[in-house]
Amino acid sequence: MKVLSLNVGRPRQVDTPRGPVLTAIWKSPVEGRVALRRYNIEGDQQADLRVHGGEAKAVYLYPAEHYAFWRGELPGMDLPPGMFGENLTSEGVDEREAQIGDRFCIGTAVLQVSQPRMPCFKLALKFGRSDMVKRFWQSGRSGIYFSIVEEGELAAGDDIVPVSREENGITVAELVRLYRDPKPDPARIQVALDAPLGGSWKTELRERLYGIDPPLE
Repeated sequence: MKVLSLNVGRPRQVDTPRGPVLTAIWKSPVEGRVALRRYNIEGDQQADLRVHGGEAKAVYLYPAEHYAFWRGELPGMDLPPGMFGENLTSEGVDEREAQIGDRFCIGTAVLQVSQPRMPCFKLALKFGRSDMVKRFWQSGRSGIYFSIVEEGELAAGDDIVPVSREENGITVAELVRLYRDPKPDPARIQVALDAPLGGSWKTELRERLYGIDPPLE
């Protein structure tokens, strides 16, 4: 497992039919070793901290293997590293294997799997397709958010080395399936609630467990 591309970006204003939008979903590859701090990679920044960034979304990884799928889905579209707004374009990391709470060493930093990505309208803006959020969500290829356990430095080409694995945990892919399932298994939801899951996922899954209407797709 390794980092193929390290991508960063700062907020930019994009004009839309509904007015200007500030977004940092545009990321570009950088070379050399880059510092990884508590909430971010050096040179990277989020536009709306209410829904992006923070401790549970400090680093976003997207597997390079998914790019082949999207090239089939979006023929003719240029898909360079960082196209999905990811900080790390990776090889060998998979949502079907990575569990919430698993830890990995990359360079001199230690990261912990914290949650899947819930796509927002800015992904559609980036791709210029109104259907992109729905297609991304239904693909099950969510990518992985990490929190930073130990600060350090990392670079493209670094190995992604497992440090620890949650016992009897829940994978990122299963978590997405549970969230989408109109009749999720309560026992598996409880496993997710017991995991070190970040963001609003626990709140929403708890609502699912106690009979609140399932989320809209």
